[in-house]
Amino acid sequence: MGNRSLHGVNLTGWLTLESWVTPELFAGAGALDEESLVTALGERRYADCVRAHRREFVTRDEFVKIAARGFNAVRLPVPWYVYGDDGPEPGPYVGCIELVDQALGWAEEIGLKVIFALAINPGAPHTDNGISPDNADCHIAREEMLDVVYALSRRYASRMGFFGIELADDPVVQVRHGLMLTDGVPIHRLRNYYREAYELVRNAAGEDPVVIMPDAAFPGGWGRFMAQRHYKNVWLDCHLDRASVRVDVSGPAGVRRLVAALERRVHDARRSGMQVMVGKWSSSLPIADSQMTPEGRIALERVYTSEQIGAYEKCPAWFFNTWKTSGKLASWDARVALATFERGMIV
Repeated sequence: MGNRSLHGVNLTGWLTLESWVTPELFAGAGALDEESLVTALGERRYADCVRAHRREFVTRDEFVKIAARGFNAVRLPVPWYVYGDDGPEPGPYVGCIELVDQALGWAEEIGLKVIFALAINPGAPHTDNGISPDNADCHIAREEMLDVVYALSRRYASRMGFFGIELADDPVVQVRHGLMLTDGVPIHRLRNYYREAYELVRNAAGEDPVVIMPDAAFPGGWGRFMAQRHYKNVWLDCHLDRASVRVDVSGPAGVRRLVAALERRVHDARRSGMQVMVGKWSSSLPIADSQMTPEGRIALERVYTSEQIGAYEKCPAWFFNTWKTSGKLASWDARVALATFERGMIV
């Protein structure tokens, strides 16, 4: 792809289930996540549900539509149980390596690049899609996660559509506030995991694939980390889809101040010496104004979207979260949120 930036979409909620993407899969069972869905449905019904969902939710036609809309890449969350019974901790979860193969084949046929994101969240509270390999309460060891990273890198090393691999999704690091430490994984342990995983990717696939590391919402914590000559093609990832900045966004000026704050977050991450991508962003304004009309909010979210596209222009990649939701959530579903934007703005 040369020096052209990647502008793409996440395929959230396809291979890993997300209740906000497909709430209908969870509502009838009274479940909030995939782990509780297994308990509610039982292993057999759960497996049937997952297979049917994966078969129908994303097809080759979706990849065609993504490319036709002007995107040139997808970020695909891949579950830690992608290898099923051949992977770590055989259990109720349904493997999907054949669908990863198929997705990469569709992407190559259509001309899209693919970044695989290992759907683990070191340091986060334990859930089915939030495995914490460095937490004491986690039943999946870090070594087993590294085995999955190596296996995926080796499997796709020679594939044209394989652009890179992201080593986690949304890790949470410990932060000190005075004498108190927040919950999360110690940052030195996350760094060690990143270094070990990097070496495995290079051993399996050489220097071409980009190795991507989430900044864990701690953009200033990566100075002088893996930016030396020894490390090739390493990026840091900022997730900006749920802005936590407190700004009055009741008008266009406030929206622009919010986007400026997000730009500073990216700027802080760049001090690491690595290139910085935005792995998740959305059109959802963080603060709802009770006085704002629905039409007014739609107008402001269009401003928010446009300003973000411009703000992330210098990043090597950005990915909207997400391509598809079953309810067509206006601020999160790219088919809706970006429908009125010209293809040229995306490219």
